Amino acid sequence: MDLDEYQRAALRTAAPRDKRNELLHLVLGLVGESGEIAEKFKKWVRDHDSEESRIDRADIAKELGDVLWYLAVLADYLDLSLDDIATNNLAKLASRQSRGVLGGSGDNR
Repeated sequence: MDLDEYQRAALRTAAPRDKRNELLHLVLGLVGESGEIAEKFKKWVRDHDSEESRIDRADIAKELGDVLWYLAVLADYLDLSLDDIATNNLAKLASRQSRGVLGGSGDNR
């Protein structure tokens, strides 16, 4: 499955674009699901002393799937293709790598 195919499939379970506050719902959903991943890792640090073998990968995979769904639907709401987003992101990172500026901060490096 490619990213645009996933995006089209995700839309089958999305609310209509014209639903009141749908854009805000998608943004907050993406942030919330990302926060759930952070929360699981916080508990992993607290309860398992960051022992990598104790990461519940199946649980993290479910949360990553939720992040992917919100990302796909949010991108569609903004008329963006996940394939294009992924392609452009890899090109940006390859450019930074070739220029020796992968580290650091700021979008324009």
